[in-house]
Order: sequence, then C-alpha cells, then structure tokens
Amino acid sequence: MERFDISIQQGNQQLGFEVREYMHHGGDHCMFEIFTDDKMVVSFNPDPYESLTVCKNPGSLNNKLVHLIADKLEKFI
Repeated sequence: MERFDISIQQGNQQLGFEVREYMHHGGDHCMFEIFTDDKMVVSFNPDPYESLTVCKNPGSLNNKLVHLIADKLEKFI
C-alpha cells in the first residue's frame, strides 16, 4: 500500500486528503481510497473506458468534489 496526500481547491477553500493506493486491490479494498481525518470518504477503481470510476462514497461527497478528486488522482496514474 502506498500513501500520499493531495489537496483540492474548492471555491475559496483548500481541502486536504490522504490517498491510500492498493495495487493488488480486491475484496473490501478499492484501488484508491481517499481519507480525511482517518475516515474514508470516497474510493475509486480504474475503468477500461474511463480513467477512474467511483467504487464507494461513504462520505456522501457531492459529484463536483468527487470529480475534482478523480481529476487530481489521474495525474498520479
């Protein structure tokens, strides 16, 4: 598992997230799990037709923020 931090600018607010990447994902883990304050808020899996698709959204993040996070992650993959 690899960990790294990303920050997202949403409006005038800077949001920080921890990314946990599971290269051999499966079972309960998606490939990318996004955390804030040690709580998973959204996760993604690669998709053959798109770069990333939402796997889980337990933080009930709005679509705009989910897309901003996915766009940022795409720079790392």
